[in-house]
Amino acid sequence: MQANAPITRDVVTIPRKIEEGVRRNVVGLSRDALREALIEAGVSERQAGMRTAQVWQWIYQKGLRDFAGMTNLGKELRVRLAEHLDIRVPEVVTKRVSQDGTRKYLLRVGGGSEVEAVYIPEEGRGTLCISSQIGCTLTCSFCHTGTQKLVRNLTAGEIVGQIMVVRDDLDEWPGVGEPFPPEGRLLSNIVLMGMGEPLYNFENVRDAMKIAMDGEGISISRRRITLSTSGVVPLIARTAKEIGCMLAVSFHATTDEVRDRLVPINRKWNIATLLKALREYPKASNSERITFEYVMLKGVNDSDEDARRLVDLIRGIPAKINLIPFNEWPGAPYERSSNNRIRAFAEIVNAAGYSSPVRRPRGEDIMAACGQLKSATERTRRSRRKGRADALPPDTGPVARE
Repeated sequence: MQANAPITRDVVTIPRKIEEGVRRNVVGLSRDALREALIEAGVSERQAGMRTAQVWQWIYQKGLRDFAGMTNLGKELRVRLAEHLDIRVPEVVTKRVSQDGTRKYLLRVGGGSEVEAVYIPEEGRGTLCISSQIGCTLTCSFCHTGTQKLVRNLTAGEIVGQIMVVRDDLDEWPGVGEPFPPEGRLLSNIVLMGMGEPLYNFENVRDAMKIAMDGEGISISRRRITLSTSGVVPLIARTAKEIGCMLAVSFHATTDEVRDRLVPINRKWNIATLLKALREYPKASNSERITFEYVMLKGVNDSDEDARRLVDLIRGIPAKINLIPFNEWPGAPYERSSNNRIRAFAEIVNAAGYSSPVRRPRGEDIMAACGQLKSATERTRRSRRKGRADALPPDTGPVARE
């Protein structure tokens, strides 16, 4: 990545108009919006509150996708709701399972675009990494997803729908009349670390996570949800106030010179500005530490001096540092730091009193590891373009090439 790589731009989401004749999808609607949708479908205002709670529980607690199965609603009402409304989640295009049990899903969303989500099973918990955008508006030079241009923001329904689809695959919805056990869940944690910058799609991410945290639905604790940002400073405080989940920051460098190259958003909000916002983060405490994500790049950011600078920079912030061995991808401009180098870096950070676990790469054999996500459609499209270009005769002018 050249030093003059473009700085990310802010993204404005224009709400999609509901196509005429298409039933309105209720997945992703807030309780108030769902109530209004039910009233428009013929539910009386007097019964709207009760019916909203019933439909909400059927969808998010039981995983039901058909109004006909909502047995505590009258038969005529079920028919009427099915005529006007839909319960629609992303479509699973492919599922790949790694040798280590990691599952990567290619999901088709509205308009035919595709995103990826990754489920990582671990001892005592299961973490789902979900996407917030189709593509990415950032140009982080070490990240495969960052090489795919942004198509659009995902809707709240498309974000929470990723959770629902994976729970389908894990067969983790309780049966009718069965309680859902709070412990021992297969899908217990959510990380917003997939495709896209979550804070550039703030409202939809917020609304989706409120549904995920709702105690009468999916019911995942806010402390089991982590949002990772590259440093969209103006929205960091809002994240604490309006979402309340755990915060992670893609930090990756200890000088502006290096971070400008690795994470170009740093040229808009530099390290000092970012750290000021983190020191003021309303929820930062010893029990709710901010996670600093730090990808280990050979000869770029992995020296002892970097480790000492990192400790000095974050001093006073309740924090832990996740050291991430670089997950290589075709054409990547960097190499992974050696195990010895990562270990030496971790020892310096640990000695300063900060937890610095080394994230074990998962799903590398299916390109599901951190920084490797990129929709298969985009990979295929680029491969085809390259193949066509390579097939052109040498004297073909640039106009003929894509």
